Amino acid sequence: MNSKVQPKLIIHGGAGSSLQGKGGVEKVRRSLYKVVEEVYSVLMSGGTASEAVVKGCQMLEDDPCFNAGTGSVLQSDGQVRMSAALMDGITQSFSGVINITRIQNPIDLAKALQSSSDRVLSDYGAAELARELQIPSYNPLTDLRLEEWLQERQDNFKKTMAGVVAEKELVSNGNAGRGTIGVVALDSQGNLSAGTSTGGKGFERIGRVSDSAMPAGNYATKDAAVSCTGIGEDIIDECLAPRVVVRVGDGMTLQDAMQRSFNESHQNKRDLGAIALDAKGTIAWGKTSEVLLAAYHNGEKIGDTLDESEEMQVGCC
Repeated sequence: MNSKVQPKLIIHGGAGSSLQGKGGVEKVRRSLYKVVEEVYSVLMSGGTASEAVVKGCQMLEDDPCFNAGTGSVLQSDGQVRMSAALMDGITQSFSGVINITRIQNPIDLAKALQSSSDRVLSDYGAAELARELQIPSYNPLTDLRLEEWLQERQDNFKKTMAGVVAEKELVSNGNAGRGTIGVVALDSQGNLSAGTSTGGKGFERIGRVSDSAMPAGNYATKDAAVSCTGIGEDIIDECLAPRVVVRVGDGMTLQDAMQRSFNESHQNKRDLGAIALDAKGTIAWGKTSEVLLAAYHNGEKIGDTLDESEEMQVGCC
């Protein structure tokens, strides 16, 4: 392991159809850049990759613009149920919570479970853990998400999912969403970590489980780390995050592993996106959807993917 490496960071706020107008793009860009700046400072001050990932997920969960934590979408019965996962690349420890309610930051529970012998808990078990940790009850519902759900109920839930961004003026059409947030970090010791959090698709059947709390959507080893976004069922069917990571572990470059995996996803008509880092500090992202809401810090400057509107694209820096 390198004694000192340049930290790297990439985050995402979901994937989907194009954002409406330059104003929408700039609003999302400001939100993402604020997170990148603060989380990168954690890495530069010696924080671990997992500490940075948790911090980034907390900030994105607290931003009502995104579908995770505050601002999560409502399921078919009008309830908010959230899922999150954390994976440390050095310990190769995966932990997560599924369909948790009334909590501000689901990633906090995933973090708490890192040292547990039972590392993935669902609904009642996750709620009991929150009580044990004395985490205060919190209502993540926003007026915009309630309004969205009420409108869909009037239309008998014709849409299959809610909007990726919880702002009326930001979404170009009514079915623009594959909402998830994610953070992938490389710290100064060369360690990798990935975290992912979501409110789900919106309007889904009660009990539906997203990819975000599965290794399929969030995976890390000493070689690479990946957080996915998009339609959860498509990500699960592709087993996307581990597919990329295993290919890197087998000797492929991160860019080649992403390119091959997204070519396969495109051929299979999947709707998804992902962000990734390897132990060498290579930053990568890919999407089969129109837009991937991602931003990164490459050690010198902040950049983003918001102006990339072509489908089926893989980027690297």
